[in-house]
Amino acid sequence: MALLGVVFQDFKLLSYTIKENVSNNQEGEEKIVESLGKAGFESDLKILDKGIDTCVYKNFDKSGIEFSGGQLQKLALARTLYKNSSIVILDEPTSALDPISEFEIYKNFNSMVEGNTAIYISHRLSSTRFSDNIAVFDSGEIVEYGHHDELINNDSLYAEMYRTQSQYYI
Repeated sequence: MALLGVVFQDFKLLSYTIKENVSNNQEGEEKIVESLGKAGFESDLKILDKGIDTCVYKNFDKSGIEFSGGQLQKLALARTLYKNSSIVILDEPTSALDPISEFEIYKNFNSMVEGNTAIYISHRLSSTRFSDNIAVFDSGEIVEYGHHDELINNDSLYAEMYRTQSQYYI
């Protein structure tokens, strides 16, 4: 358990404070704030009167905040970054983020995981540009493996999927 930090696509947060959700009641407010910043939650945190002591949801505290899906996803990411595991698994960790927030995650990804091994699972192939290696799965098997530049120049499933998605951005 100590080796793995995971953000699932279908994550859960509890009706506790941001601090408790991120750190699981561990000490280190500075580390909590740092993890929130790495996850892109810094500007959101600045406008909260109670800061990291703000409750997520209103179940136990009427002054709690009903955060957006993207904000909740950033909190889940901060929880994993706080743990600082050797292996980080991110399953569609930006699916609820707006395009600008998603770009910031991609841009800062390497500094976010700070040299740890990261497995990034996504159907959004724009996320593959920052990856060292890409494994393409088809019917539960790895059918292609390599760097973006290698895979895009082949007549491959990856190249076909990447071009299909990118045509909407050009």
